[in-house]
Amino acid sequence: MKRNGEMRVSEGGKGAGRSDRRTRRSDAGRPDGVGGEGGWSSSVRPIKEGRRKKSTVPRWARVCLIFGIVLVVLSGGSLVGFEAVLARFEGAVQQEDLFGDEAAGATEVKKADIKGPLNILLVGIDPRQPDVPPLADSVMVLHVNSTLDSAYLFSLPRDLVVQIPRFEKANFNGDTTKLNAAMSYGSHNPAKRLPDAAQGFELLSMTVSKVTGIKRFDAGAIINFGGFQKIVDAMGGVTMYIDQNVSSEHKQPDGRQRTLKPGGGGYLGPQAKYKKGSRHLEGWQALDYVRQRYPENGVTDGDYGRQRHQQQFVRAMADQALSKDVVTNPLKLDKVVQAAGKSLIFSGRGHKLLDFGFALRQLRSDSIQMIKLPGGGVFQGDSYKGEAFKPIADDFFAALGDGSIDTFVMSHPELLNKVK
Repeated sequence: MKRNGEMRVSEGGKGAGRSDRRTRRSDAGRPDGVGGEGGWSSSVRPIKEGRRKKSTVPRWARVCLIFGIVLVVLSGGSLVGFEAVLARFEGAVQQEDLFGDEAAGATEVKKADIKGPLNILLVGIDPRQPDVPPLADSVMVLHVNSTLDSAYLFSLPRDLVVQIPRFEKANFNGDTTKLNAAMSYGSHNPAKRLPDAAQGFELLSMTVSKVTGIKRFDAGAIINFGGFQKIVDAMGGVTMYIDQNVSSEHKQPDGRQRTLKPGGGGYLGPQAKYKKGSRHLEGWQALDYVRQRYPENGVTDGDYGRQRHQQQFVRAMADQALSKDVVTNPLKLDKVVQAAGKSLIFSGRGHKLLDFGFALRQLRSDSIQMIKLPGGGVFQGDSYKGEAFKPIADDFFAALGDGSIDTFVMSHPELLNKVK
């Protein structure tokens, strides 16, 4: 990563905690102050050690995927009655070409079996208006081992400074900027009036491939942020562990939106509170809690802390989906399935979501290791530019590629992120 002027990487949580307020989004969807013509021209160098940041995994992707799996796994001997529910889920999920296979003339033939190892790219978006290019608010990869019964789930910080490649479909010439902008850049489709999220996903996948060395993803999904409130409500709420006292930046105790300060720069009014301990949350509370990312609201490690909370939420959602209260209640299960399906756009590159459900039927929530890839803020003088991984992340990606990931993680237990 290079720019004009001296660049440095901070190892503490300071950069992540302040990045979202220091960085504005431009009309094109690119964070202001990063990228642009010319690129960076000087080296990025690490500086003093500080608090380790936690790059953990977010909410929706793991949940939407596991819902497809859970429906198959838990059907047992009563699959005949369950097929109707499965059909509803399959029908509710929007299937699109997220990797540009059709445009590239790919003629992939569906195989009878899905074999490991697998790499699945999962992206969460928070669309506010249909005419605004989508930003990738959460980017994560599920790496399933060759036996298809264990996996590693890791995220890439949305502010990770990367080289986004040239993408002719969107008339985009390439740029060095934050990762979350790749989807926005790629979503520009001259033939369509509105931004194309599926096309944006394609450019994002190309960018993630350059970062991780994963040449080809076996499947991918876009998960709509807002849909998860409906999923939680359909399940009757979710019980999860709150690991620190957090105050909401956005919501009042009754769930109403807080009032924006005159001229911007924050909100006014009482704040919803999330106290440390095991709590049962309604849909709006769960969604609000995992959105919090500022140290002044209790999330001391900023966006990395938010990622950790998302991971805890995902695990809690998975456990709730597996509970008897959901799977033995046909009406509740159907509501959950429909809510999950409507929140998901999926591409199996020749396989259906149901095919992955069967292939990953031995995969359980406790066999998925949550990985934290440490990093730090990238600064030019006092100006925050984004995030950068520490060198161990490259070693992790290399181990993914050569099949030695199990041994590597055993040798680096500090990369494992605890759910609680």
